[in-house]
Amino acid sequence: MKRVLLLATTTGYQLRSFGDAARAAGATLTLATDRCDQLEDPWSDRAIAVRFGVEPDAVAAAVAACARARPDGVVAVGDRPAVLAAHLTAALGLEGNPAAAATRSRNKLQAREALRSAGLPTPEFEAVSLHDDPVRLAGHAAFPAVLKPLALSGSRGVIRVNDAAEFIEAFGRLRTLMMSPDIRIERDAAHDAALIESFVAGDEFAVEGALTRGDFQPFAIFDKPDPLEGPFFEESIYLTPSRQPAPVQEAIVSAVARAARALGLRHGPIHAECRVNASGVYVLEVAARPIGGLCARALRFERESGPAGLVSFEEVLLRHALGEDVRPYRREPAASGVMMIPIPQRGVFRGVDGVEAARRVANVDDVRITAKVDTLLVPLPEGHSYLGFIFAHGGDATAVERALREAHAQLRFLIEREVPFVQSG
Repeated sequence: MKRVLLLATTTGYQLRSFGDAARAAGATLTLATDRCDQLEDPWSDRAIAVRFGVEPDAVAAAVAACARARPDGVVAVGDRPAVLAAHLTAALGLEGNPAAAATRSRNKLQAREALRSAGLPTPEFEAVSLHDDPVRLAGHAAFPAVLKPLALSGSRGVIRVNDAAEFIEAFGRLRTLMMSPDIRIERDAAHDAALIESFVAGDEFAVEGALTRGDFQPFAIFDKPDPLEGPFFEESIYLTPSRQPAPVQEAIVSAVARAARALGLRHGPIHAECRVNASGVYVLEVAARPIGGLCARALRFERESGPAGLVSFEEVLLRHALGEDVRPYRREPAASGVMMIPIPQRGVFRGVDGVEAARRVANVDDVRITAKVDTLLVPLPEGHSYLGFIFAHGGDATAVERALREAHAQLRFLIEREVPFVQSG
């Protein structure tokens, strides 16, 4: 029985899905997570404790620990795990991405430079230190512009600004975020800088696919029907198949394939984001990992031949990591979609009503509330999570979108205002 090594954070939503997928694929799954290495198997899953840093000592320790598992393939869920996975596959002699390419794909400055050098449409951009004077920077910025951190994901820290006053306020907000403990603990030099980009108008799309020794196989194009104009860029609905004309879809797939080559990626799943306008396709990022969290449930596959039935996206990823040809797998005929339920306001989450009513909406598969009661909810740009997810399938993308919006309208979230803690004395 072949063994797959899965690199993921301890808080990852997909761990159970990958366990089910491994059983379906007839493989053994070994977890490598960023848990404390001083605890004796606290979740009883015999996972390997690793650090997702790329310092030589962290990589050497991870290679030594993971080599004992003798994996036949590696899958990474998340941006930081994807970089470590590239180091591991190289050290273990397995198929994967070059470490430099995985690093480049995660760093927005390095990615922009690579895409521009390849001749792909790219917004104007400039990297600045977070210790620079925002008043001086605002004085020569071209508006509208977008401020963004170099190495955070999920639109965290990304802010559109339309004039100097908004720039100065947003720069201070971004600097405060980047000094927060959960970011500083990563000890990543990229977190000391920011990118200033010209704002790219247009419709936004996500592309899911896989590279096999440099050849790109697209799995799905997701439409994002809600306009992402700023000031923050919280994603909500993903729909597939795309409702764009075939020439637009072909242009998107071609641009993503070119961008992946420009970054040096060659083997493994990729998740790309792009915008399309009259000037062409602007690839915003190509991550060396699959779509994050529970959103993967929006993708199910059929085999062109062999046993009937739907196959999960996780199973396709595991089979690809083990060297199986996944070209016979095609996304199911039905349209599908997911809503990442946005956080409407900062506050303490006390509960939600209407979940069962939302589940009863036609074409809705499930409603999953992932926010924990009594925890503090933080919306973008500082936050990095959602209230939960709604999943739907239907005859076409329009029916799926209607179901997602109707289900969301059934939900009533109770969020209490945060009470500041004041220390006496």
